[in-house]
Amino acid sequence: MSYLQEIRKEIGSRRVFVPGVRAIIVDDAGSILLQHRRDNTLWGLPGGSVEIDETAIEALKREVKEETALEVVEAEPMALYCGPHQKFSYPNGDRVQCFAVAFIVHKWEGTPHADGLEGSTVRFFSISELPESLVPIHQQTLEDYVRYDGTFLLSG
Repeated sequence: MSYLQEIRKEIGSRRVFVPGVRAIIVDDAGSILLQHRRDNTLWGLPGGSVEIDETAIEALKREVKEETALEVVEAEPMALYCGPHQKFSYPNGDRVQCFAVAFIVHKWEGTPHADGLEGSTVRFFSISELPESLVPIHQQTLEDYVRYDGTFLLSG
């Protein structure tokens, strides 16, 4: 049972503060890997919660492996997202506010495929042809990626 699942048993669906990671996985053509989520039927970046005793990079590698079957070889931290605009609710009513580090992943190994649990499909999209049905908190991350100049961003 994950840390967040343990907390949920105690507090129900009340809003909780969740540390997390997001992966902007980029292929050689500059396209971004997104997953079509099963819980809300939106497209989003691979990622998730950081577990107890886990570093952010360990969480990134674990989440990417779980959701896309890819092995992260190298990742560059791009931005930290926090604040009230990072609030959202899952379809089951669980509410969270994220405190997430977004990483750019240019070096990875494997062939991407969805896990069938969290995501039904994974697919690379050109940055100019992203789907309209994006997870709202990931929209800002992708916009920041487009304008990223190598300077770590603090999004508040």
